[in-house]
Amino acid sequence: MTRLLSTAPLIQDPTMIFFVVLLIILLAPIIMGKLRIPHIIGMVLAGVLVGPYGLNVLQRGSSFEIFGQVGLYYIMFLAGLEMDMESVKKNTRQFLIFGLLTCLVPLGLTYVVAQTVLGYSGATSFLLGCIMASNTLIAYPIVGRYGLQRHPSVGLSVGSSMISLFLALVMLAALSQLTQVHDAGQALSGPLGSLLFLLKLGAYMVGSVMVIPRLTRYFLRRYSDSVMQYIYVLSVMFLSAALTSLIGLEGIFGAFMSGLILNRYIPHASPLMNRIEFIGNAIFIPYFLIGVGMLINVQTVFEGGDVVWIVLLIAFIGTVGKALAAYASSILFRLPQRDGNMMFGLTSAHAAGAIAMVMVGIRLQLVNNDMLNGVVMMILVTCIISTIMTERACQTITVREKTHLRQSTATGDDEKILICVKYPEIAPQLLSMSLLMRNEELNRGLVALNVVYDDEHAINGREEGLRLLEQLQKQAAASEVKVQTQVRLATNIANGIKHAFREFACSEIVMGMHVHTDRNPKFWGEFIQSLYNGLNRQIILTRFVQPLNTLRRIQVAVPSRAEFEVGFHRWLERLCRLAGQLDCRIQFHGRDESLKLIRTYIHTHHSSVRAEYTDMKHWNELPQLASHIADDHLFVVVTARKGTISYKNAQERLPDELQQYFSGKNLMIIFPDQFGAATKDDRMSFTEAQHSEESSIYDAIARLIHRNSR
Repeated sequence: MTRLLSTAPLIQDPTMIFFVVLLIILLAPIIMGKLRIPHIIGMVLAGVLVGPYGLNVLQRGSSFEIFGQVGLYYIMFLAGLEMDMESVKKNTRQFLIFGLLTCLVPLGLTYVVAQTVLGYSGATSFLLGCIMASNTLIAYPIVGRYGLQRHPSVGLSVGSSMISLFLALVMLAALSQLTQVHDAGQALSGPLGSLLFLLKLGAYMVGSVMVIPRLTRYFLRRYSDSVMQYIYVLSVMFLSAALTSLIGLEGIFGAFMSGLILNRYIPHASPLMNRIEFIGNAIFIPYFLIGVGMLINVQTVFEGGDVVWIVLLIAFIGTVGKALAAYASSILFRLPQRDGNMMFGLTSAHAAGAIAMVMVGIRLQLVNNDMLNGVVMMILVTCIISTIMTERACQTITVREKTHLRQSTATGDDEKILICVKYPEIAPQLLSMSLLMRNEELNRGLVALNVVYDDEHAINGREEGLRLLEQLQKQAAASEVKVQTQVRLATNIANGIKHAFREFACSEIVMGMHVHTDRNPKFWGEFIQSLYNGLNRQIILTRFVQPLNTLRRIQVAVPSRAEFEVGFHRWLERLCRLAGQLDCRIQFHGRDESLKLIRTYIHTHHSSVRAEYTDMKHWNELPQLASHIADDHLFVVVTARKGTISYKNAQERLPDELQQYFSGKNLMIIFPDQFGAATKDDRMSFTEAQHSEESSIYDAIARLIHRNSR
């Protein structure tokens, strides 16, 4: 390896070192943006400039080793965390095919060329082939900047990268076992070492899948503090990385595995995900990119023709191999060319994984200085190719999907969610659920409302409401979502909500269910019944007994003829978004006619949602569902207002049935859009009453007769 310069770096003070790094992170995107060059290249080139082989401003010391390692883990962890797992399950064959192609094609080409053209030995050629077979998702932050993490081509690229990396690391471990020599001169037993490695790998995989999910559910149910949750997630990532290092694989594989396992517990739209992405993209990942640049010695290119030839040959063969695998897979899977460009861009870069493999080769005495310098320079070339191709592919896909979105999205989409909050213990859950249900493409804010009785305690109530809404604004800001807030004084809570609903031009209401039964014996609380009778838009009532991100299944009871209501697609869309964000199954119980339309809608608009359909002949079967509702399920009841097409007399018993059979369960009750109007007119009408009682005198007489007949 080319030795580092012996002269001391210009800056050695830790404070100044950190300042220079922050300055690079700040200025590189600005300068690269002016030059229309991906800013990731700017980070790498800045590392070359300030590193020991450039101006020698900074030395690649322990801080770059630690932060760079964390940055590499972060890239792999985010890749696993943001993968569409349902797409992986549905397209397993495609992942395996592309993974094998992007591993074996570059490996075979590099092995043949290294032996025939460069004259390397079989072991050295195989090592170089393993290096080119793997790749580092160095351009993945570009994908995150365009919001394409769940695009099919990105998912294929990430999954295949992990398959190729895993195969390359396993082959490298086998090569190490076969070539490593004891001090006594005896070669290690290849089959025995390989068997031990497979046993350790199997124990790690099984242990991770069994332990981490249970531990995560336990932790998230009991601790809601944002800092503690973030530290827990990082701890799981580093523990997984450390364990894979112990069994003979690189830590990046463990970081990726931990991201896959935690995938369903960290929704994409949650504040926790926002914190993870923000800290990684702001500090750790740039540190890693700058550290990669500091390894590159451009001067070796001018020292002799051999290095230039090796660099060009290795970079060309490796890049051609990745390109052949990507475009052949895109043709095989009948994907458009822009998807092939994305697959090639993401899988063509080599970085720290290549450095780690070269270090193994040095330890095994398979790598000389020319090969080392050639691999390091190859990293710079492939990083430039990868970032440029990924940037262009992202732009093409984004323009295409934005155009398609404008054509397919209804121009009259009025989505604007109003969250009614009163109790501090319920309000954060309501906001979290609304964040998961909102349409990210529209990027509209939310409205949080606190209505206070206009009485002698109004001043104190208003102050409490302001404090509560301030906390919700902070929570939403962590997800980069704007929230309009209002504390409203009213002598009638229901009227206050309805007036605010019209003022903010909202489309639906989300609110907590009445839980303080000592204040009001009615199931719906003091004003909810008056609200849903006086408002014809969608109202969602919720009660959660455990965090949203620990739910495993959503069970939905659908009344017959629900598909004829105006708000049928609105509530179905909200539930599909919730199930997609939580990555949990959703099961619909209803009549066959309703289930057919639900199945068609999900297949068309949310094909990645794992949906199941169970026939429920009559609404009287609702209590029978109680035995199928576990503690980590969410039971959703789609009900109706009196006089609507999906209303039935059996729904009169809903409050009693929920209290008797579903007590202590996570519960959601949906009153869909009905009649097609936002609210009933405030003008008095002889033909339409302004208020309807929860139960009529006829219901009371019927209950009395029923009791006397026993």
